[in-house]
This record gives sequence, structure tokens and C-alpha cells, in this order.
Amino acid sequence: MCGIAGIVSLEGRPVFEREVRDMCGSIAHRGPDDEGYYFGAGVGLGMRRLSIIDLDSGRQPVRNEDGTVWVVFNGEIYNFRELRRELEGLGHVFYTHTDTETIVHLYEEYGTRSVDHLRGMFAFALWDERKRQLFIARDRVGIKPLYYAETGGRILFASELKSILELADVERKLSWSAMSHLFTFLSTPPAEAIIDGVHKLEPGHLLTATPGRAPIIEPYWDLKFEPDYGREEGYFVDRVRGLLDESVRLHMVSDVPVGAFLSGGIDSSAIVATATALTAEPLKTFSIGFSEPDYNELEHARAVATRFRTDHRELTLGPDALDQLENLAWYLDEPFGDSSAIPTYMVSKLASQSVKVVLSGDGGDELFAGYDKYLVERRERSHTPLPAFARSVLGKIARTMPGGMRGRNFLRHMSLTGAERYLDACSLFPRDDMRKLFRPEVFELLAPYEPWRSKAACMESGNGNWLSALQRLDVKNYLPLDILTKVDRMSMAHSIETRVPLLDHKLVEFAATIPPEMNLRGGTTKYVLKQAMRGILPNGIIDRPKHGFAIPLGYWFRGKLGAYVRDLLLGESARHRGFFNGPYIEDLVARHERGRNLDLQLWTLISFELWARVFLDRGAKGQACEAA
Repeated sequence: MCGIAGIVSLEGRPVFEREVRDMCGSIAHRGPDDEGYYFGAGVGLGMRRLSIIDLDSGRQPVRNEDGTVWVVFNGEIYNFRELRRELEGLGHVFYTHTDTETIVHLYEEYGTRSVDHLRGMFAFALWDERKRQLFIARDRVGIKPLYYAETGGRILFASELKSILELADVERKLSWSAMSHLFTFLSTPPAEAIIDGVHKLEPGHLLTATPGRAPIIEPYWDLKFEPDYGREEGYFVDRVRGLLDESVRLHMVSDVPVGAFLSGGIDSSAIVATATALTAEPLKTFSIGFSEPDYNELEHARAVATRFRTDHRELTLGPDALDQLENLAWYLDEPFGDSSAIPTYMVSKLASQSVKVVLSGDGGDELFAGYDKYLVERRERSHTPLPAFARSVLGKIARTMPGGMRGRNFLRHMSLTGAERYLDACSLFPRDDMRKLFRPEVFELLAPYEPWRSKAACMESGNGNWLSALQRLDVKNYLPLDILTKVDRMSMAHSIETRVPLLDHKLVEFAATIPPEMNLRGGTTKYVLKQAMRGILPNGIIDRPKHGFAIPLGYWFRGKLGAYVRDLLLGESARHRGFFNGPYIEDLVARHERGRNLDLQLWTLISFELWARVFLDRGAKGQACEAA
């Protein structure tokens, strides 16, 4: 596990050693144990290392036998021992015991199709000296991040955006497409960063670049939901249990202590139950709670910890947790609309005091249909759609109603059908509100970029089942852009590695064959996973209502932090930036203070303002020194 960065010149422009070292210095938190570099003609590769496997000889960059292929790698390859045996049988000679070295030898055998053989989480960059080719790849579901940009005839790449911003020739200019996506769906889009011209390599994709031609980006993996209706329930239950056992066993391979996040929900509890059966020592588990009872789930986490006799640590948060907001802006790397980044940051800090690796239960809601929004969608689909004329009238009425008026959102929602109706319910600021949120001249810059279109197209591709379509949408969007981004940035902020056994691609691919009617049975979500854990987890954990990783921001923003919100969003800095419509922001704050639940809207605005202060006003270099 580490952070990687590098530069490859495609048109003869030099690559300076100091540039790559500065890029790596900005992400030292991702790898405080070591650093390593490779420099050749027109190429520089760098990494910061968090030592997990092969502590003594696993330094990067790693090379092949004759030094013509070099790689820097972020992640873990869980089947590396099996791959090593196969490669040694083919005549390859290894000089380390690390999983990283399997990548260079696989590349020698299979070229860019080497990614097909990897089982794990990864983002790596490989330089082939003989071909003068850069080869970059990202894991199938997007557990590990990878940013890149092409500027001045050079390809820049890094684990985090802030590394690329270390280079003076990258202009800190906002991407209006990313802004539109952020304020609609809480995050920047799959292939774009908040900075114009900087991109994300999408999950399951690879990039190749050689001098004299444009970089080529192509997918190597895609998840297809293809239900297997020829099997009985017991087959799926047994197979899920077996694949989970196998995945957790692989994810526990480490030369340093391993712990687990434990929320008390079925996903993290399933990971903890499985892991404790594989270790002789008590598993270390970590939980976060809140001083507000409605948001506190510590009792459920304690019940699981007691059942499996873990070495349990917990922390209760109050409004003072937001003292860390500026640090969060630095580590999050981009504006981020999911406020659960705050407790994720704090539970990672707690875990870092005891372990360097933690297991997490992320991915279960997407794979096994656990979100309550799926139940809502099924209920709404059961209603006979209103005639087109009636929907048109409702839409017009909704548009004439002032923001915040009761019934306005309901009427707008009822005026929509199909994908648009579903996406409306998932939107932070719907289309009409986006026009009010931004100043007119800024909205004109945003207007050409419609983030709904790509989401609707994703929903419409697939096997025709509505639930499978929503799961596919979330696996390709919400999971990598929100859930996995949050977990990666917040855990790496404290130099710990988070592993996600539910997202082993073998388990992911199998989950996509479960008939959707079996995942969502009656009013029960995650039916197959729950049956797989029946008799292993307490029934009280399996059957209790879902409780997302929500935090009491609404209480905090109406209480102790009310003045802070006003000063941040309505102060001189935000006004001078000139993006938002001040009166509309003031109305949002006032409506929230009167009891409307607008904490997510306010949090996204806060996250953007803090990010802008750190990365636009001060610049990444200055904040790196303060946050380190």
C-alpha cells in the first residue's frame, strides 16, 4: 500500500527529479515508511511506501530481471503467492518477496492483459523501457484511486489530485462539468476531477501512452448483472458464504497486525465474524458513536464485539469533531458531499493507534441490494404513472412554487417518470434549484453539462430488470465515487490500509448472478446475505432495520456550529469567490435553522468552500506542510 506519482514525456520535454519528488512529498501520509524513485530519459516514477507485505525487501519501484520494466504500485495483490509460483515455473526470477514484483513478470508474459490475472485492489504505473511505453491500470471496482493529466507533451499521474497540482504547468481552473456533477450527486464524476484537464482513470480501465501518439484508454473489465434463474436459494446462500470465507482469508494476509471497522450492521459484522474464525488472537475492532442517541449505534457494535470476543475500541463524537474540517479538506483532495467522511476520518484515527491494516464491510449494499431507496423505487414503480398532461401540469406548478414550500419537491417528483424520477430522488440540488444556487453567469457555464444523462444511460443498459439496473448504477458510480473514495482518503490520512473483502471481484461477479427477486424479498433487503449469515451472526443484528452511517450534522448546524456555518458560507471569502447566489444560500441556512433537513446541502457547500480555500486560495504546497 502506498501513494504513487510520476511523469512521462511524450514529446521530448525533460522530466526533472525535483518535480517527481515534490509530487510524492505531497502524499507522504499515504506512505510514511519509505520512498523510492526511478528516473530514465523522459520518465520519472515515484512512490511513498506503507510497509505491509515483505517489510525488508519490498521497496519500490520494482524491476524485472534486466531492468527494462519498472513499476510503482498502490494496493494489494491477494493471489500473489499463486502467481509467483506460476511465473517461477515459466522461468522468471524474483528478487523480492513482495506482491508488487508479480506485476512486472506478469507484464512480461501477458502485456497489458496482465491485469486479468490480478486479484486484489490496485492502481499501478509500469514503464517499459524497450517499447518506451507507459502502462497504467486501476482495479475493477475502483478501490484504489488514480488521477492523470496530459499537459505540455507530458503525462502526469498520481494517487491523489494534490500531487498533480504540485506542478506549475497545471492551471488551477475549475471543471464546470465536475462542478455540475458535484452539486447534483455529491461527488465529482467518474472520469473527471474538480480541476479542468485532470482526469480519473475509471475503475476497470487501463491507459497506455507512447511518444508520438495520443494516450489510449480502454476498459478491461465490466460487471454484468445476469441472474441465474436455474438455481435454488440454497445454492446462492452457500456460495456467498464460501466466497466470503475465501475472500476474508485472502484479505488477512499481512506482515503487520490486521483489525476491522465494526458498525454493528450486517456487512461489517459478517466480516468480523468471518475474520475471528481465522485468527488465534482476538481481532481488534473499532467503532464510532455519537452523543446524540438517535445516531448512536455503539450498542450494536458492542454486541457483535462481545459475541466474537474481539479486542474492541470505540469513540463517541460530538460537535467538536468538526474542528478537523480543514484537515479533512486537505486529505479528501476534492470537494465531497458525503458528511460520513467525518466519522470515517475519526474511526481511522482510532484504528491507527493499534493497527496498520483494517477490514471494512463496504460494498454489501450495492451487491446484495441493501439500500432503502430500492424499496422506495419498487413502491413507486407499483403505482400507475400519471398521464403525460397531468405530469406536465404538476411540473409547472412545482416550478412556480418558492423554494422550501411544502409539497414543491413532491409535485416535481410526481411529474417525472422512469430514470428521471429515480435520479431526481437521488439529487442534492435538482435542476431548477441548481439555477437558483449559482449566479446566472456561473450557471451558464454549468448548463451544458447534464450529469443525469450518463446515469440514465447506465440504468438503461443491462438485463432489463429495474433492480439490477440500479445496482449496476451504484456499483459504477456511487460505490467508487463516494464510498470507496471516502474510505481510501480518510484511512490513508492516518497511514492505514483499508481492505474490502466484499469487493473481491470473484464475489462481486457471483453476486451479479443472484436473481434480484431473491436479494429483495418482500420487505427484506440483502435476503441472500442475511441467510448466509443466519446462525453465525445474532438474529438481532441480521434482522434489525438498516441504519446508514449518518451523523447528526443537522443538530450541530442548528446549535453550537450555527455561527460557523453562516460565517463560512456567507462570509467575505465565499462572496468574493462569486460562484453562488448569496440570497439563496442565506435562505438555505435560514430554512435549516427553522427545522428543514438541509444538512447535506450545507455540508456540500461547506466542503467546497474549505477545499477552495486550501487548494485555490493557498495552494497545495502550503497546506501540505500544515496538515502533515
